[in-house]
Amino acid sequence: MSNIAFPFVEVPAGRVAPKPRKSGLTMFADYGMTLEQTESLMRYAGGFADFAKIMVGTARLYPRDYLKEKLAVYKKAQVRPFIGGQFAEYVLANQGRQIMPRFFAEAVELGFETIEISDNCVPLKDETRVALIQEARAAGLSVLGEVGAKDRKSEAHELVAQAKIALDAGAEMVLVEAAEFLEGGKLKVDLIEELSKKLDMTRAMIELPGTWISGVSLSQVEDIKKLLVKTFGPDVNIANVKPEDLMGMEAMRCGLWTVGPHVEDPV
Repeated sequence: MSNIAFPFVEVPAGRVAPKPRKSGLTMFADYGMTLEQTESLMRYAGGFADFAKIMVGTARLYPRDYLKEKLAVYKKAQVRPFIGGQFAEYVLANQGRQIMPRFFAEAVELGFETIEISDNCVPLKDETRVALIQEARAAGLSVLGEVGAKDRKSEAHELVAQAKIALDAGAEMVLVEAAEFLEGGKLKVDLIEELSKKLDMTRAMIELPGTWISGVSLSQVEDIKKLLVKTFGPDVNIANVKPEDLMGMEAMRCGLWTVGPHVEDPV
C-alpha cells in the first residue's frame, strides 16, 4: 500500500515530483528555525523542498556544532542549504575582498555546499561578481547568482545580461530579485513573460517578494505564485517560499489549490 494519503487521486503528469529534481525547484527561507523545527519540517514537507536559504547573516549567530547538525538534517532530506547573499555582502563591505577566500573556506568547513552571490546592498562591478563566483567555486561551492535590484527597476534585457554574466562565470543558477516584478503595488506581468522568452528558465529561480518590502501584501505574494504557475507551468522554479507554505506551494503546483481545475458547467 502507498505511504501517501489518497494515492488514487491523480495529479498533473507535468509535475516532476521525485528528487533530485532539475526543474520545479522550491527554495524556502530559513530565518533561524530551531533544530527541532527543521527536523519536523523535513519529516512532513522535505519532499517538496529543494533549497533552504539561511537568510541574511543568521549563519553568524549559530553555535558551530548546532549549525553543522542542522545542515546535516537538510542534507539527509535532499534539501540543499545555502548561505544567503547578504551575508557575503556584509563581509565584503566590512572586511574587504581579501577576507572572501577565508569566508568561502569556512562555509565549506561548516558543511555548506552552495552559496549565493548578490549585490542587494553592496553594488558589484561585473568583474568583481565574476571573481567572487570563481573564487567560491574554487573553494568547492556551487553558486547561485542573484540578478536584479531592490532599489531600482531593471529592463528585461538588463536582467538577461546580468544572468549571462553570472552563468558564464560558473553560477549553477540565477535568482531573479523579487522586487523587479512589482511596481506601484502591481505585478509587472509583461516583464515576467518577456524574461521567459529570453532566459533559460530551467536555470533561473524566481524569488517571491516578501512583506518586508514596502507596499507588498500577503495577497500579492499569493497572486505572484498563481501567476508563475499559470505562466510557466507546475515545474517553474520558485524561491523565498515560507517554510510553513511548502505544502501549499506544492498543492498549487499540483492543481490542488486555486490554480486547479475550472469547470464551467455544474457537475
